[in-house]
Amino acid sequence: MFTGIIQAIGNIEHIETMGDDSRYTFKSGKLDLSDINTGDSIAVNGACLTIIEKNENTFVADLSRETLNLTTFSGLNIGSKINLEKAMQLSDRINGHMVSGHIDGIGSIKNKTDEGRSFRYDIQVPETLTRFIARKGSIAIDGVSLTVNDVNEDIFSVNIIPHTLEETIFSEYQAGTRVNIEVDLIARYLEQLQTSN
Repeated sequence: MFTGIIQAIGNIEHIETMGDDSRYTFKSGKLDLSDINTGDSIAVNGACLTIIEKNENTFVADLSRETLNLTTFSGLNIGSKINLEKAMQLSDRINGHMVSGHIDGIGSIKNKTDEGRSFRYDIQVPETLTRFIARKGSIAIDGVSLTVNDVNEDIFSVNIIPHTLEETIFSEYQAGTRVNIEVDLIARYLEQLQTSN
């Protein structure tokens, strides 16, 4: 589990295609890897990946065809910046919201609007996700825990403050940028309960 509070910006150092799967090497930026081990989980752009190798400032993870199909990784390149968060510990303070690292779909940035010292981002999502997104509800975009400001059919908006712009890859986003979306866990389970009755 994760909190959606990004701890560092890293980047993709190497991509190796292995049949239908791929092996990615990530540079960890300022993220301290000394307290994590092979087999531990780490969120990369919101997707929970398992570390299979690591050294002081890089780690390696295998991405299955399923992960590549359901996330934005297949559209990223060597050098692409990434959001990083280590898995939470039970003693951690939850400053964001409970994030599983299981991506529900891919959204697309439609507009980026300057609103004083913050930016408003309008994001379009697949229609299958719209029922899970509510005004003032929680959502994770590339692993960043955010509050939904408004919802209009298949487009929702969030406001990004200067601190978040500096500490995440949101500053890289322009119209057309594809992003990983994870809806709120509670909304996902409520849907399951309703459909199973």
